[in-house]
Amino acid sequence: MRHNAPPDLIYPATELLKHEWLEMMSQATATAEIDPRVLVNYRLVWWYFLAALGFLTINMIAGILVALQMVNWNPLNGLEYFSPGRWRMVHTNAVAYGFLANAFLGCLHWIIPRLTLRPVLSVALSYFIFFAWQFVVLATAAGLLLGEAQGVEWGETPVWIDPVALLGLALVAFNFMAPIAYSAGPLYVTLWYFLAMFVWTFLTYAMGNFIPEYVAPGTGGGAVAGLFIHDLVGLFVTPLGWGAMYYFVPILLKKPMWSHGLSLVGFWGLAFFYPLQGIHHFLYTPIPMFLQYGAVISTIAVEMVVFTVIVNFFGTLYGSGRELVTNLPIRWFYMGMVNYFVTCFQCALQVTLTFQEMIHFSDWVVGHAHLVMFGVFTFWLMGIMTYLIPRLLDKPWYSRELQEWHFWLFTGGLTVMFLDLTLAGIFQGFHWVSLAPWDVSTDVSHPFWVVRVFAGLAIFSGLLAFLYNIYLTVRQPARRELNGAEA
Repeated sequence: MRHNAPPDLIYPATELLKHEWLEMMSQATATAEIDPRVLVNYRLVWWYFLAALGFLTINMIAGILVALQMVNWNPLNGLEYFSPGRWRMVHTNAVAYGFLANAFLGCLHWIIPRLTLRPVLSVALSYFIFFAWQFVVLATAAGLLLGEAQGVEWGETPVWIDPVALLGLALVAFNFMAPIAYSAGPLYVTLWYFLAMFVWTFLTYAMGNFIPEYVAPGTGGGAVAGLFIHDLVGLFVTPLGWGAMYYFVPILLKKPMWSHGLSLVGFWGLAFFYPLQGIHHFLYTPIPMFLQYGAVISTIAVEMVVFTVIVNFFGTLYGSGRELVTNLPIRWFYMGMVNYFVTCFQCALQVTLTFQEMIHFSDWVVGHAHLVMFGVFTFWLMGIMTYLIPRLLDKPWYSRELQEWHFWLFTGGLTVMFLDLTLAGIFQGFHWVSLAPWDVSTDVSHPFWVVRVFAGLAIFSGLLAFLYNIYLTVRQPARRELNGAEA
């Protein structure tokens, strides 16, 4: 049997059981002469990555602006449209809908055609979705700065944008589910995650942006808003992230996943337990206690499922530990997995009523949010971009040194910020529980907020190193053959 198909058309199949593997190999061999550029729109993937990095830059500038305000160093003090209250919403919406959504849409355009050996349903629709999504994100930012926000976190989008965004999500699902539906043979676990995400994201967005606004205001709306916030992480970003990891890790390590059974446990555990846990954001509220207890129990159950997923990926790495040093995408991926385990372990603690009594509304929660959204999903996307950008440009990275600076500034800055905010939250909680005056807790918090400013600047410096490396790579006149070490 001759296997001259592109490597990343073949290696994901090694994850499958034997009969699935043989069927996939037969399919790959039959299409051995397919040029990946026929299946994948390289230009669109590149455009999505550029848009994502543009919004990530805006997100970080907004975060630094808010951090400066907390220590009374705001250089734009007194300018209404640059007030931290507005830019805090730009900060969160830019990372969710501008960076993560754009970057993962680029990944979907790369992964799904290669796994199904079929292009997306319509290239024209893909381009329409790209421009329409940028319009939605920019219009959201403009609406937030003009004071058109709704009172739902991550659902602050102006009212008129909600139906447009929901239609866009339906078109995305339609465009990507068609090649999956027409693909032959068993579905790889990556496609399980993606299929579920298309359905979950549409329902989650509709739930969070319409029910609290029009159907169930008050306490009921608060419970739905809690589900929305958490499901946006667990049922939109998480299946995209893990689906991508199941695709890229076996390719880069050049071996199958350690356990196909554990990959199924991870998927079905996420599907069963995650939708139940959103109310853990609203413990000690008028929401019925049986719902709060249910959220606590399901959250702890998810952490046990997460442990099986982590074991599966580190079992896959076993015997290839050297890759953590030489292979930068693998280093990004596994650092993100370590952060994922830490944040999930932290979540299992903080959802208990005893622990929640102390850290509720404190900076502990802010540190937790940064660890999961930045330390996990952003790290994974940085690894994916580090792997794919040389292939999209058909050029190697200009500077390995800048890549190392990018990784270590991100890792060091995030670690300092996470530990700093976690400690700040504990100190704040102790002061609040002791019924000390409020300004005492803010005085205690001030040194921690100063540290956060410098941690954020370190992270932003890492992003600038990455962007500068991309600029130098694009400018390279000569093409050189790619190799694994450079990637």
